Amino acid sequence: MDLIDTLVEKGLRRESPTRDEALAVLATSDDELLDVVAGAGRVRRKWFGRRVKLNYLVNLKSGLCPEDCSYCSQRLGSKAEILKYTWLKPEDASKAAAAGVAGGAKRVCLVASGRGPTDRDIDRVTRTIEAIKEENERVEVCACLGLLSDGQAERLRAAGVDAYNHNLNTSEATYGDITTTHTYADRQETVRLAQGAGLSACSGLIAGMGESDADLVDVVFALRAMDVDSVPVNFLIPFEGTPLAEEWNLTPQRALRILAMVRFVHPDAEVRLAGGREIHLRTLQPLALHLVNSIFLGDYLTSEGQEGKADLDMIADAGFEVEGADTTTLPAHRVRSAAGCGGGTCEPCGDARADDAPEPAADETGAARTDLVAVRRRGAGTDLPPNA
Repeated sequence: MDLIDTLVEKGLRRESPTRDEALAVLATSDDELLDVVAGAGRVRRKWFGRRVKLNYLVNLKSGLCPEDCSYCSQRLGSKAEILKYTWLKPEDASKAAAAGVAGGAKRVCLVASGRGPTDRDIDRVTRTIEAIKEENERVEVCACLGLLSDGQAERLRAAGVDAYNHNLNTSEATYGDITTTHTYADRQETVRLAQGAGLSACSGLIAGMGESDADLVDVVFALRAMDVDSVPVNFLIPFEGTPLAEEWNLTPQRALRILAMVRFVHPDAEVRLAGGREIHLRTLQPLALHLVNSIFLGDYLTSEGQEGKADLDMIADAGFEVEGADTTTLPAHRVRSAAGCGGGTCEPCGDARADDAPEPAADETGAARTDLVAVRRRGAGTDLPPNA
């Protein structure tokens, strides 16, 4: 395919595709899909080899968020029957993080629901980081605490945070359709504050909310313009009890095209396969490893993910290897000496679980698979051991 050959050549030079080329990737047929994956895979291997970075989520505070993000099970007015609890004690958060590190995670992502942290919350997170670093001194830490105020990013960096996550989620044109309690510009400003403090900036998107191809391309190009280090790609989990519960718009093939498009636009950035992979990619998850270089290990914020051992087996069986703690994630030309890390992500939105039930004989866009969504009932905030 002339299109894919062109995009591969551009990706190997770190050159951006045009907007029309990105749209064309999303418009390719199923017959062309393996060619698309192979082409984007060449770009992925150029900058990241066959390494897969493992990240582990710790939900420090779950539910009861005052924001009205339509996609989120923790939103204001959510009727999703998720775990709800206030701030974990530092020792409990450290225990949860240690389970992820023992399972192979290089980075721990600390997430808290809410509009944004107070200064007292920053103090809490600082004590939590101290407890985590005492047990695992070399682990990378990413924080995702919502909208930041002046000076808070600097405090987080001083506390030992390596990266900050705050996703743009969708295009600026449609942002008001999914959230009214804050703006697209608010999110952009938080990413800029993190970058200004020397933190590695992580910001991504959620696909499957009813957006158009143009919306997907717009947000992916907006992230490139902001020069973020890590781009998490979430696939909507239509939680019952949320406004988007009926939005089952994705197929495994569609999800792969979206990941390929993101890789072509962000050839040398960390592309993270985030929430929803088990539900929407299902048995095609291994193909996605040819496009992304980073995934979450185990469970998500409010739902259960694929078993940790299954994640490790999938990586090995597909011919990839887990990225070691001594390896810098990003290519040398992208590493910011101030941040000293490789980029990461953890956003309280995408959630998923791989179900043991057999796949249906045929998959149709819009067919609800609520049997694949399982609320998290283990790990942080419970008495049960975590999935790692």
